[in-house]
Amino acid sequence: MGNDSTRTDALRPTMLPHRWTRVDDPESVAVVASYSTVIAGAGPAGLTAAYELTKHGHPCVALEADKNLVGGISRTDQYKGYRFDIGGHRFFSKSEEVNQLWEEILGDELITRSRMSHIFYNRKFFHYPLKPADALLKLGPFRATTILLSYIKARLMPIKPERSFEDWVVNRFGRQLFEIFFKTYTEKVWGMSTKEISADWAAQRIKGLSLVNAVLNGLFGGRGKNKNGEVIKTLIETFKYPRLGPGQMWEVARDKVRAGGSAVNMDARVESIEHDGTAVQAFVTTDARGRKTRYLGNHFISTLPIRHLIRSMTPAAPPEVVQAAESLRYRDFLTVVLIVNKAETFPDNWIYIHEPEVRLGRVQNFKNWSPDLVPDQSTSSLGLEYFCFEGDDLWSMSDEDLIALGKREINAIGIANAADVTDGCVVRMPKAYPVYDDVYLSHLQVIRNWLANFSNLELAGRNGMHKYNNQDHSMMTALLAARNILGMGEFDTWKVNTDAEYHEEATESAETGRAVPRAIAAE
Repeated sequence: MGNDSTRTDALRPTMLPHRWTRVDDPESVAVVASYSTVIAGAGPAGLTAAYELTKHGHPCVALEADKNLVGGISRTDQYKGYRFDIGGHRFFSKSEEVNQLWEEILGDELITRSRMSHIFYNRKFFHYPLKPADALLKLGPFRATTILLSYIKARLMPIKPERSFEDWVVNRFGRQLFEIFFKTYTEKVWGMSTKEISADWAAQRIKGLSLVNAVLNGLFGGRGKNKNGEVIKTLIETFKYPRLGPGQMWEVARDKVRAGGSAVNMDARVESIEHDGTAVQAFVTTDARGRKTRYLGNHFISTLPIRHLIRSMTPAAPPEVVQAAESLRYRDFLTVVLIVNKAETFPDNWIYIHEPEVRLGRVQNFKNWSPDLVPDQSTSSLGLEYFCFEGDDLWSMSDEDLIALGKREINAIGIANAADVTDGCVVRMPKAYPVYDDVYLSHLQVIRNWLANFSNLELAGRNGMHKYNNQDHSMMTALLAARNILGMGEFDTWKVNTDAEYHEEATESAETGRAVPRAIAAE
């Protein structure tokens, strides 16, 4: 891949309408650069904003901390020719504009894939989405009856007020189904009780799905739609996918941005954000060698985690804003990639692991996302996903020990034989998921109120807005942020819902549909 980096060695003329100036003091800033718009981050949001601005002849630079890879959590890593996701990334959106943008960037390299996934529970594999006959057979008539009675009870006597993830799911599926198919996996993902997770997260991630919808789709093939005919993302059966993994989308987007006269600079971690209280003046980056670059601009877009954004403010944000930012939490993530000396392992794209006996949360079968992710078709590659907190025992475990753990666990649950594993690697992804605990929204509002003072700063993306969304939502917020800068309208990016749709009539209270939940003591 190309690397624009910070260009401190050779400041030759370019086609970009910006300035490069050397600064004599090597202890401070090595280079000063000037662009019309400066973007922090080259993930889906940052590159979408850069692409949109560049298309309209507006020069910009996207600053990426990673030395080699763009795409953020949607990047594609490589190990000995094997390509793999950081999690699986389906390319499906209710927004036709986003769908068209994907096609515009990648064209024929965007292939159509069939979805197959299962839940592994009680030593059995259950189809997901639910197929009632399959579930009834594997659960048995007694358990099926208790699930039905539990569902009826939940509908007749719902939990009120509905504050937690647990409340939300129990009200729509019944407590029995919650205990079987939601509780264990969700607590693995978040590392906290389902009583402590905000109901907002459930409403966002399981939107439109109910037990009735799941059963009707399973029995009659409703093509993943609810009773109103709206697509339920959880139930879609096909999706688009880049032939060489999701990173291919963002690698091509990066190349198009550069070809259009803008820049994507790697090894450029934003460490300081200079401002005067009403406008941002510069993003200051540091590279791996400690060299600094000060990027001046008229407009700025941040996709940085909000906690990092506030920590970087120079001068510092007010104490109450700093405290709110420090109270925001993140869940981290690592993938153990195992190379298996077998042409086929299991037919799924991915499997959810609901067994509490193993720490494994989900398994990706990359060959079933695209055969071209695997260089040797006589082998397979599996991505074992573990959810953790940065610095905990899983995160701190050596790569060798994590690979050994992964081999033991896939062997224990029977999805592959540990003896067939010939190689492996580990990739860690900090701040993969913004946490929706019971107080996050109130902290976020404090931060938003202060950031509203900055006339030339836009926020976009998952971590940039502390919204656990899919990449289509991140892209739509970035498109609107770019259009604000281009003078194409006055869009409030916070009014983009999780279906990547913009609703001008949305109100602050309608954003979540409920009051901020109070703290709930876990049992």
